[in-house]
Amino acid sequence: MTNVLPDPHTEFGARVARRLHEDKIAWLTLTDPAGMPQPAPVWFLWDDASACGVVYSQPTARRIARLKANPRCSLHLNDDGTGHDLIVLTGRIAEAADLVPAHQNSAYVEKYGHWMARVLGSAERFASMFSVPLRFEPTGFRGD
Repeated sequence: MTNVLPDPHTEFGARVARRLHEDKIAWLTLTDPAGMPQPAPVWFLWDDASACGVVYSQPTARRIARLKANPRCSLHLNDDGTGHDLIVLTGRIAEAADLVPAHQNSAYVEKYGHWMARVLGSAERFASMFSVPLRFEPTGFRGD
């Protein structure tokens, strides 16, 4: 897969890379059967090696049926509160059976472990509830 992100050696590319690693919430937008966009906040992990994002989902979440019907989607980060510092990735998302469960993904636990414990009591409980790993593969990028 071709990496569509800006060069991380530029000021802009470095900012994009930092935000993909540090931001805690992204908005994943899939479409429903009528074609209506359905954005939802998600916890995500950016994997530099594959240039992909990782999201864990509940198996009963509507996004599972939506991505099976149409895997094209977008993943975007919030702006800086003034309409600037936008990062929008477009691409495809699919189930990723090759990924380890959330509680065994050390980078994911490092990023969200305290939230998992606070919200659900433990990383293991989070992993049992959000048991479907998804991989977002970007094909386009825009930002400022």
